[in-house]
Amino acid sequence: MSSTPNTLDVLARLADVIESRKGGDPDKSYVARLFHKGTDTILKKVGEEATEAVIAAKDLSLAPSDAKRQALVGELADLWFHSMVAMSHLGLSPQEVVQELARREGLSGLAEFAMRKDTATGA
Repeated sequence: MSSTPNTLDVLARLADVIESRKGGDPDKSYVARLFHKGTDTILKKVGEEATEAVIAAKDLSLAPSDAKRQALVGELADLWFHSMVAMSHLGLSPQEVVQELARREGLSGLAEFAMRKDTATGA
């Protein structure tokens, strides 16, 4: 019988692995190569993965299938991974994002959006 892994444990372990690649050999580690290339490369990769996830979601919505569902899951995993590399590069942790999601829990999405808009405009 297989059990579902604890999401926070998986994210924490992945964050640890990503952190351990900082300063690593870019010829031996994809993550080390991203860190070596710097912010622009890392953020470009996040953007590429986001675009690929959107395309996979659109494909699934137009013609649902198990294969297209799995393709979307894979693209979203790539997006999460590269977002975590970006977070690490910028000194953030998955726990900070989870805490922000927890803070928003129970808030109306429209109310949350209005609060962010007011903060951004200084109102």
